[in-house]
Amino acid sequence: MKKDRISQKRLNFPERLYLAEILRGLWITGKHFFRNFLMHIGRALGVVKKRRGAVTIQYPEECRPIPAGYRARHRLLRREDGSPKCVACMMCPTICPANCIHIRAAESPDPTIEKYPVEFRINLDRCVMCGFCVEACPVDAIRMDTGVVEMSASDREEFVTVLDFLLDSKPAKNPV
Repeated sequence: MKKDRISQKRLNFPERLYLAEILRGLWITGKHFFRNFLMHIGRALGVVKKRRGAVTIQYPEECRPIPAGYRARHRLLRREDGSPKCVACMMCPTICPANCIHIRAAESPDPTIEKYPVEFRINLDRCVMCGFCVEACPVDAIRMDTGVVEMSASDREEFVTVLDFLLDSKPAKNPV
């Protein structure tokens, strides 16, 4: 097999130093830095009112608003009598691409409801927040509207949410 060689242009001495490219990079960086710096000073002094400089959010003290419809941590809805609205039809664990939902069903004492979840666990460590479980639910029992997008834990077991936790979760108050 014959190898093709790519001819490379030989660089002369100034090109090998990359001095022009270094100076060009410094010029661009300095231009953005001083433009934003002067813009912030101008706004602080009240000279500049319309334009804003680059904005840095001081996370975690400041958080961006969560838009409406954003998929956050799951919650389960309750019926009027307080029981889970879920009928344990197994649609959500079936459609979940991450296989992070586990449901154990039991026969319901209510003759109008066939089954109810005895155990409902979502492993948030594996969840990809696709929202397929919400779309597949025939009784609209699961939602992803808690507004909780910051999920951190020191142990993997803390990422597993159980039935009581999912039922007690509340929707976000003021999505943007």
